[in-house]
Amino acid sequence: MSASYFDVDGTLVATNLVHPTLYYLANQGTPVQIARRLGRAFFRAPTMAWAELWDRRVFNEMLYSSYQGMSEDRLELLAEDVFEDVIRPSLYPYAKSLVQQNKRAGLKVVFVSGALECVLRQLADHLGADEIIGNRLEMKNGIATGKILKPVVAGPEKARLIREHAKRHGYDLDECFAFSDSYSDVPMLSVVGHPAAVNPDKRLALLAQAYSWPRFDLTQAL
Repeated sequence: MSASYFDVDGTLVATNLVHPTLYYLANQGTPVQIARRLGRAFFRAPTMAWAELWDRRVFNEMLYSSYQGMSEDRLELLAEDVFEDVIRPSLYPYAKSLVQQNKRAGLKVVFVSGALECVLRQLADHLGADEIIGNRLEMKNGIATGKILKPVVAGPEKARLIREHAKRHGYDLDECFAFSDSYSDVPMLSVVGHPAAVNPDKRLALLAQAYSWPRFDLTQAL
């Protein structure tokens, strides 16, 4: 048995981590609390944009700090709404087809994403993924502290998590597959024997062409 490891944002859905976060911020607390949270988020937007380009781990830490004060129960309760209102409408038309092709080939499908596990589970259930590797918020007395539990699922850390997952389950990485849209996920793609670029950004498209990696456009039939 081998596995297929999928990035999510930009690969299977056209959203990024910011979109679910804004939904959560807009549906937490009183109108005054909502306005304050959104105001802080927009004030930090330029710094976060820089962080996303240069260090995905820092970007994740900055983004999820905005969840400070949210209750675990509320986060779980809203996860289905986040999926239905934000994630599902942004699914690429042939995302489910690609996932199902991997499952029919006898591969375990694992989503590896910086998204929160509570949201990632909704997508996994919808597309038929077998497992998820996502970010988890630190909680104290059921309230988010604004910190992420380690390991932070971002950038090169994804490659380490995939290696550990494959070793734990007895998968031969040379027989495993990985799919991503972003050049920042090259470490994740390089750790498996069968990498593929999905809806690739310009740099990843060039790399995929140079190394003859398969490329998929999930707006078109496979």
